[in-house]
Amino acid sequence: MSDGYRFHVDRTGILLFASALGETNPIYWDEEYAKKTPLAGVIAPPTFAVSSAHWDPNYALRGVRKIPAPPPKPPAATGGSGGQEGGGTGGGAGLNLTRILHGEQRFEYHKPVRPGMTLTVTNRAGKSWTKEGKKGGTMRFSESISEYRDEKGELVVTATSVGIVTEKAVQ
Repeated sequence: MSDGYRFHVDRTGILLFASALGETNPIYWDEEYAKKTPLAGVIAPPTFAVSSAHWDPNYALRGVRKIPAPPPKPPAATGGSGGQEGGGTGGGAGLNLTRILHGEQRFEYHKPVRPGMTLTVTNRAGKSWTKEGKKGGTMRFSESISEYRDEKGELVVTATSVGIVTEKAVQ
């Protein structure tokens, strides 16, 4: 499990995320409306937790202008891909993006994400398995599980992402 990073949730972030999705439900931005619902206040949209990646100092796909810059990595051992999945070509912080697929993302909410929360996010590996593919050879599937905990340490969201690495680039 990683040591984690902190992600502060604010109304502006929720509003901008909902707007980017084209979401018009006032529960994501109108405090007066939201107070009258069973949830009793503004909440974040269901997939909002993914926006925490912008605060993860180790997130490999944050873009070319990594703000803030990720911590320096120790030199790679001998040869190979320097510890990066899929080799060293194809962009994406040394990841060979011609062999990497995003297979699935699911969220389990234990309680609503609300403005004012500061969530601590920890990541750990989940299950892994292989399957024979038709065009890219053997496919290796692996889960990455992120747990989002509030200031009291209570679990708020569990997000599970499934990544796929193919044996070779699909032609």
